[in-house]
Amino acid sequence: MKVDGGIGFDLARAAETAREAEAAGSDGIWSAETSHDPFFPLLLAAEHTEHIELGTGIAVAFPRSPMHLAHLGWDMQAFSKGRFLLGLGSQIRAHIEKRFSSTWSRPAARMRELITATRAIWSAWQEGTKLNFRGDFYSHTLMTPFFNPGANAYGTPKVFLAAVGERMTEVAGEVCDGLLAHGFTTEAYLREVTLPALERGLAKAGKTRDQFEISCPTFVVTGTSEKETAAADQGVRQQIAFYASTPAYKAVLDKHGWGDLQPELNRLSKQGEWVEMGRLITDEIVATFSVIGEPEEIPKLILDRYGDVIDRVTFYTPYKSDPDRWKNVLAGFKSGV
Repeated sequence: MKVDGGIGFDLARAAETAREAEAAGSDGIWSAETSHDPFFPLLLAAEHTEHIELGTGIAVAFPRSPMHLAHLGWDMQAFSKGRFLLGLGSQIRAHIEKRFSSTWSRPAARMRELITATRAIWSAWQEGTKLNFRGDFYSHTLMTPFFNPGANAYGTPKVFLAAVGERMTEVAGEVCDGLLAHGFTTEAYLREVTLPALERGLAKAGKTRDQFEISCPTFVVTGTSEKETAAADQGVRQQIAFYASTPAYKAVLDKHGWGDLQPELNRLSKQGEWVEMGRLITDEIVATFSVIGEPEEIPKLILDRYGDVIDRVTFYTPYKSDPDRWKNVLAGFKSGV
Protein backbone atom coordinates (compact mmCIF):
# COMPACT_ATOMS: atom_id res chain seq x y z
CA MET A 1 0.00 0.00 0.00
CA LYS A 2 1.32 3.43 -0.92
CA VAL A 3 1.30 6.04 1.83
CA ASP A 4 0.72 9.66 0.86
CA GLY A 5 0.73 12.97 2.68
CA GLY A 6 -0.34 16.56 2.18
CA ILE A 7 1.68 19.59 1.16
CA GLY A 8 -0.34 22.40 2.69
CA PHE A 9 -0.97 25.87 1.31
CA ASP A 10 2.09 27.88 2.34
CA LEU A 11 4.09 28.39 -0.85
CA ALA A 12 7.08 29.54 1.19
CA ARG A 13 7.25 26.07 2.79
CA ALA A 14 6.04 23.93 -0.11
CA ALA A 15 9.50 22.86 -1.27
CA GLU A 16 10.63 22.05 2.28
CA THR A 17 7.45 20.11 3.05
CA ALA A 18 7.82 18.08 -0.13
CA ARG A 19 11.48 17.29 0.58
CA GLU A 20 10.59 16.20 4.12
CA ALA A 21 7.80 13.93 2.86
CA GLU A 22 10.11 12.32 0.32
CA ALA A 23 12.88 11.83 2.90
CA ALA A 24 10.41 10.29 5.36
CA GLY A 25 9.40 7.68 2.80
CA SER A 26 6.04 8.96 1.58
CA ASP A 27 5.03 7.73 -1.85
CA GLY A 28 3.04 10.80 -2.82
CA ILE A 29 1.78 14.19 -1.72
CA TRP A 30 -1.57 15.77 -2.51
CA SER A 31 -2.69 19.38 -2.56
CA ALA A 32 -6.27 20.53 -2.11
CA GLU A 33 -8.26 23.38 -3.63
CA THR A 34 -9.79 25.05 -0.61
CA SER A 35 -8.44 28.50 0.25
CA HIS A 36 -5.58 28.44 -2.28
CA ASP A 37 -4.71 27.22 -5.77
CA PRO A 38 -3.83 23.48 -5.75
CA PHE A 39 -1.28 23.51 -8.57
CA PHE A 40 1.28 26.08 -7.37
CA PRO A 41 2.55 24.07 -4.36
CA LEU A 42 3.03 21.00 -6.55
CA LEU A 43 5.05 22.97 -9.07
CA LEU A 44 7.49 23.90 -6.31
CA ALA A 45 7.45 20.34 -5.01
CA ALA A 46 8.31 19.00 -8.45
CA GLU A 47 11.33 21.28 -8.62
CA HIS A 48 12.72 20.15 -5.28
CA THR A 49 12.02 16.40 -5.23
CA GLU A 50 13.06 13.44 -7.36
CA HIS A 51 10.64 10.53 -7.14
CA ILE A 52 7.62 11.30 -4.95
CA GLU A 53 4.30 11.46 -6.85
CA LEU A 54 2.44 14.77 -6.90
CA GLY A 55 -1.34 15.02 -7.10
CA THR A 56 -4.20 17.46 -6.80
CA GLY A 57 -6.64 16.05 -4.33
CA ILE A 58 -8.70 17.77 -5.55
CA ALA A 59 -8.79 20.49 -8.18
CA VAL A 60 -12.37 21.63 -8.72
CA ALA A 61 -13.23 20.56 -12.24
CA PHE A 62 -16.34 22.39 -13.42
CA PRO A 63 -15.09 26.01 -13.23
CA ARG A 64 -12.27 24.99 -15.59
CA SER A 65 -12.62 24.03 -19.23
CA PRO A 66 -11.04 20.79 -20.51
CA MET A 67 -8.49 22.93 -22.34
CA HIS A 68 -7.39 24.58 -19.09
CA LEU A 69 -7.07 21.17 -17.42
CA ALA A 70 -5.22 19.75 -20.43
CA HIS A 71 -2.57 22.48 -20.29
CA LEU A 72 -2.19 22.30 -16.51
CA GLY A 73 -1.85 18.53 -16.56
CA TRP A 74 0.52 18.58 -19.53
CA ASP A 75 2.91 21.10 -18.05
CA MET A 76 2.88 19.51 -14.59
CA GLN A 77 3.56 16.09 -16.08
CA ALA A 78 6.51 17.39 -18.08
CA PHE A 79 8.00 19.48 -15.28
CA SER A 80 7.67 16.67 -12.71
CA LYS A 81 9.14 14.14 -15.16
CA GLY A 82 6.08 11.94 -15.17
CA ARG A 83 5.08 12.15 -11.51
CA PHE A 84 1.88 14.18 -11.76
CA LEU A 85 -1.58 12.87 -10.85
CA LEU A 86 -4.49 15.06 -11.97
CA GLY A 87 -7.07 14.61 -9.23
CA LEU A 88 -10.43 16.19 -9.97
CA GLY A 89 -13.66 16.65 -8.05
CA SER A 90 -17.10 18.08 -8.70
CA GLN A 91 -17.59 19.99 -5.41
CA ILE A 92 -21.26 20.57 -4.53
CA ARG A 93 -23.81 22.69 -6.36
CA ALA A 94 -23.79 25.65 -3.95
CA HIS A 95 -20.04 26.15 -4.34
CA ILE A 96 -20.04 25.73 -8.11
CA GLU A 97 -22.85 28.23 -8.61
CA LYS A 98 -22.36 30.67 -5.72
CA ARG A 99 -18.60 30.59 -5.11
CA PHE A 100 -17.26 29.94 -8.61
CA SER A 101 -20.18 31.44 -10.58
CA SER A 102 -20.07 28.43 -12.85
CA THR A 103 -22.55 25.92 -14.26
CA TRP A 104 -23.96 22.93 -12.41
CA SER A 105 -26.03 20.33 -14.21
CA ARG A 106 -25.97 16.53 -14.42
CA PRO A 107 -22.66 16.36 -12.55
CA ALA A 108 -21.78 12.72 -13.32
CA ALA A 109 -22.49 13.08 -17.03
CA ARG A 110 -20.70 16.44 -17.17
CA MET A 111 -17.66 15.04 -15.37
CA ARG A 112 -17.46 12.05 -17.69
CA GLU A 113 -17.49 14.35 -20.71
CA LEU A 114 -15.03 16.84 -19.22
CA ILE A 115 -12.46 14.09 -18.62
CA THR A 116 -13.10 12.51 -22.02
CA ALA A 117 -12.64 15.91 -23.68
CA THR A 118 -9.40 16.51 -21.78
CA ARG A 119 -8.11 13.15 -22.98
CA ALA A 120 -9.09 14.03 -26.55
CA ILE A 121 -6.98 17.18 -26.33
CA TRP A 122 -4.05 15.19 -24.97
CA SER A 123 -4.44 12.71 -27.80
CA ALA A 124 -4.22 15.55 -30.33
CA TRP A 125 -0.97 16.71 -28.75
CA GLN A 126 0.60 13.32 -28.03
CA GLU A 127 -0.51 11.27 -31.01
CA GLY A 128 -1.26 13.93 -33.60
CA THR A 129 -4.94 12.99 -33.91
CA LYS A 130 -7.36 15.60 -35.22
CA LEU A 131 -9.10 17.44 -32.41
CA ASN A 132 -12.78 16.95 -33.07
CA PHE A 133 -14.56 16.54 -29.75
CA ARG A 134 -18.27 17.34 -29.77
CA GLY A 135 -20.35 16.61 -26.69
CA ASP A 136 -23.39 17.81 -24.79
CA PHE A 137 -21.38 20.12 -22.53
CA TYR A 138 -18.05 20.72 -24.29
CA SER A 139 -16.86 21.16 -27.84
CA HIS A 140 -13.20 21.32 -28.90
CA THR A 141 -12.53 21.39 -32.63
CA LEU A 142 -9.65 23.83 -33.11
CA MET A 143 -5.97 23.03 -32.51
CA THR A 144 -3.42 24.82 -34.68
CA PRO A 145 0.35 24.16 -34.42
CA PHE A 146 0.90 27.45 -32.61
CA PHE A 147 -1.23 26.26 -29.68
CA ASN A 148 -0.04 22.65 -29.69
CA PRO A 149 2.73 21.98 -27.12
CA GLY A 150 3.74 18.79 -28.89
CA ALA A 151 4.26 15.32 -27.51
CA ASN A 152 5.06 14.96 -23.82
CA ALA A 153 8.21 12.95 -23.18
CA TYR A 154 6.60 11.49 -20.07
CA GLY A 155 3.25 10.59 -21.59
CA THR A 156 -0.13 11.75 -20.38
CA PRO A 157 -0.88 12.24 -16.67
CA LYS A 158 -2.99 9.78 -14.74
CA VAL A 159 -6.43 11.11 -13.87
CA PHE A 160 -8.04 10.48 -10.49
CA LEU A 161 -11.64 11.38 -9.66
CA ALA A 162 -13.16 12.05 -6.25
CA ALA A 163 -16.48 10.30 -5.75
CA VAL A 164 -18.93 9.35 -3.01
CA GLY A 165 -22.11 8.53 -4.90
CA GLU A 166 -22.49 5.50 -7.13
CA ARG A 167 -22.89 7.36 -10.43
CA MET A 168 -19.72 9.44 -10.01
CA THR A 169 -17.87 6.33 -8.86
CA GLU A 170 -18.92 4.55 -12.06
CA VAL A 171 -17.55 7.49 -14.06
CA ALA A 172 -14.23 7.13 -12.24
CA GLY A 173 -14.01 3.47 -13.18
CA GLU A 174 -14.92 4.12 -16.78
CA VAL A 175 -12.74 7.11 -17.75
CA CYS A 176 -10.09 7.52 -15.03
CA ASP A 177 -6.97 5.82 -13.73
CA GLY A 178 -7.85 6.13 -10.07
CA LEU A 179 -10.53 6.92 -7.51
CA LEU A 180 -10.13 9.44 -4.70
CA ALA A 181 -12.46 8.00 -2.11
CA HIS A 182 -13.78 10.59 0.29
CA GLY A 183 -12.52 10.73 3.86
CA PHE A 184 -16.15 10.42 4.91
CA THR A 185 -16.18 6.75 3.93
CA THR A 186 -16.51 3.67 6.09
CA GLU A 187 -15.25 0.17 5.39
CA ALA A 188 -18.81 -1.08 4.90
CA TYR A 189 -19.70 1.71 2.47
CA LEU A 190 -16.45 1.20 0.57
CA ARG A 191 -16.94 -2.54 0.19
CA GLU A 192 -20.70 -2.66 -0.34
CA VAL A 193 -21.39 0.51 -2.34
CA THR A 194 -18.18 1.99 -3.76
CA LEU A 195 -16.50 -1.17 -5.07
CA PRO A 196 -19.57 -2.55 -6.94
CA ALA A 197 -20.12 0.85 -8.59
CA LEU A 198 -16.45 1.03 -9.52
CA GLU A 199 -16.55 -2.45 -11.05
CA ARG A 200 -19.53 -1.43 -13.19
CA GLY A 201 -17.55 1.53 -14.52
CA LEU A 202 -14.46 -0.57 -15.17
CA ALA A 203 -16.56 -3.11 -17.05
CA LYS A 204 -17.95 -0.40 -19.35
CA ALA A 205 -14.40 0.47 -20.40
CA GLY A 206 -13.18 -3.12 -20.56
CA LYS A 207 -10.70 -2.48 -17.75
CA THR A 208 -9.77 -4.61 -14.76
CA ARG A 209 -9.19 -3.65 -11.15
CA ASP A 210 -5.41 -4.15 -11.43
CA GLN A 211 -5.33 -1.29 -13.96
CA PHE A 212 -6.78 1.13 -11.43
CA GLU A 213 -5.79 2.71 -8.08
CA ILE A 214 -8.02 3.54 -5.13
CA SER A 215 -6.76 6.26 -2.81
CA CYS A 216 -8.56 6.64 0.51
CA PRO A 217 -8.02 9.27 3.22
CA THR A 218 -8.39 7.74 6.67
CA PHE A 219 -9.19 9.38 9.97
CA VAL A 220 -6.49 8.54 12.51
CA VAL A 221 -6.68 9.08 16.27
CA THR A 222 -3.19 8.73 17.69
CA GLY A 223 -0.39 10.65 19.38
CA THR A 224 2.69 10.45 21.57
CA SER A 225 0.88 11.71 24.67
CA GLU A 226 -2.62 11.85 26.12
CA LYS A 227 -2.79 15.52 25.13
CA GLU A 228 -1.90 14.80 21.48
CA THR A 229 -4.33 11.90 21.29
CA ALA A 230 -7.14 13.94 22.84
CA ALA A 231 -6.52 16.74 20.34
CA ALA A 232 -6.61 14.23 17.48
CA ASP A 233 -9.85 12.77 18.80
CA GLN A 234 -11.49 16.19 19.02
CA GLY A 235 -10.29 17.14 15.55
CA VAL A 236 -11.62 13.91 14.06
CA ARG A 237 -15.03 14.36 15.69
CA GLN A 238 -15.39 17.88 14.34
CA GLN A 239 -14.24 16.86 10.84
CA ILE A 240 -16.65 13.94 10.75
CA ALA A 241 -19.44 16.25 11.93
CA PHE A 242 -18.61 18.79 9.22
CA TYR A 243 -18.83 16.16 6.48
CA ALA A 244 -21.90 14.53 8.01
CA SER A 245 -23.76 17.84 7.86
CA THR A 246 -23.60 17.76 4.04
CA PRO A 247 -26.74 16.33 2.40
CA ALA A 248 -24.72 14.81 -0.43
CA TYR A 249 -22.96 12.49 2.05
CA LYS A 250 -26.07 11.33 3.91
CA ALA A 251 -25.99 7.96 2.12
CA VAL A 252 -22.90 7.00 4.10
CA LEU A 253 -24.72 7.69 7.38
CA ASP A 254 -27.80 5.86 6.12
CA LYS A 255 -25.66 2.78 5.54
CA HIS A 256 -25.09 2.60 9.30
CA GLY A 257 -28.50 3.77 10.48
CA TRP A 258 -27.30 7.25 11.43
CA GLY A 259 -29.14 9.18 8.74
CA ASP A 260 -31.26 11.14 11.25
CA LEU A 261 -28.09 12.84 12.46
CA GLN A 262 -27.51 14.64 9.17
CA PRO A 263 -30.37 17.22 9.34
CA GLU A 264 -29.45 18.16 12.92
CA LEU A 265 -25.79 18.63 12.02
CA ASN A 266 -26.80 20.64 8.97
CA ARG A 267 -28.95 22.90 11.15
CA LEU A 268 -26.10 23.45 13.59
CA SER A 269 -23.65 24.16 10.77
CA LYS A 270 -25.84 26.99 9.53
CA GLN A 271 -25.66 28.48 13.04
CA GLY A 272 -21.88 28.10 13.17
CA GLU A 273 -22.05 25.66 16.09
CA TRP A 274 -18.96 23.70 15.06
CA VAL A 275 -17.94 22.60 18.56
CA GLU A 276 -21.46 21.45 19.42
CA MET A 277 -21.55 19.47 16.17
CA GLY A 278 -18.47 17.55 17.24
CA ARG A 279 -20.13 16.60 20.53
CA LEU A 280 -22.86 14.76 18.60
CA ILE A 281 -20.33 12.36 17.10
CA THR A 282 -20.38 9.29 19.35
CA ASP A 283 -17.50 6.94 20.15
CA GLU A 284 -19.15 4.35 17.90
CA ILE A 285 -19.15 6.74 14.96
CA VAL A 286 -15.52 7.70 15.57
CA ALA A 287 -14.48 4.03 15.70
CA THR A 288 -16.36 3.29 12.47
CA PHE A 289 -14.76 6.12 10.49
CA SER A 290 -11.34 6.07 12.18
CA VAL A 291 -8.46 3.89 13.26
CA ILE A 292 -7.43 4.43 16.86
CA GLY A 293 -4.17 3.35 18.46
CA GLU A 294 -0.54 4.05 19.22
CA PRO A 295 1.48 5.40 16.28
CA GLU A 296 3.23 2.09 15.61
CA GLU A 297 -0.13 0.28 15.60
CA ILE A 298 -1.60 2.44 12.83
CA PRO A 299 -0.13 0.56 9.81
CA LYS A 300 -1.50 -2.81 10.94
CA LEU A 301 -4.88 -1.32 11.85
CA ILE A 302 -5.25 0.26 8.42
CA LEU A 303 -3.90 -2.76 6.55
CA ASP A 304 -6.24 -5.10 8.45
CA ARG A 305 -9.23 -2.91 7.59
CA TYR A 306 -8.42 -1.79 4.05
CA GLY A 307 -5.39 -3.75 2.84
CA ASP A 308 -7.32 -5.81 0.29
CA VAL A 309 -9.37 -2.84 -0.93
CA ILE A 310 -7.29 0.31 -1.34
CA ASP A 311 -3.95 0.99 -3.00
CA ARG A 312 -2.97 4.27 -1.38
CA VAL A 313 -3.78 5.88 1.95
CA THR A 314 -3.57 9.38 3.34
CA PHE A 315 -4.27 10.52 6.88
CA TYR A 316 -6.53 13.01 8.58
CA THR A 317 -4.90 14.54 11.71
CA PRO A 318 -1.68 12.53 11.36
CA TYR A 319 0.76 12.48 14.23
CA LYS A 320 4.18 13.77 13.13
CA SER A 321 5.65 15.40 16.22
CA ASP A 322 8.56 12.93 16.29
CA PRO A 323 10.02 12.73 12.74
CA ASP A 324 12.06 9.58 13.40
CA ARG A 325 9.08 7.79 14.90
CA TRP A 326 6.94 8.92 11.98
CA LYS A 327 9.40 7.31 9.57
CA ASN A 328 8.89 4.04 11.44
CA VAL A 329 5.12 4.42 11.07
CA LEU A 330 5.47 4.84 7.31
CA ALA A 331 7.88 1.91 7.15
CA GLY A 332 5.23 -0.26 8.79
CA PHE A 333 3.13 -0.04 5.65
CA LYS A 334 5.99 -1.40 3.58
CA SER A 335 6.69 -4.33 5.89
CA GLY A 336 3.01 -5.05 6.47
CA VAL A 337 3.40 -5.05 10.25
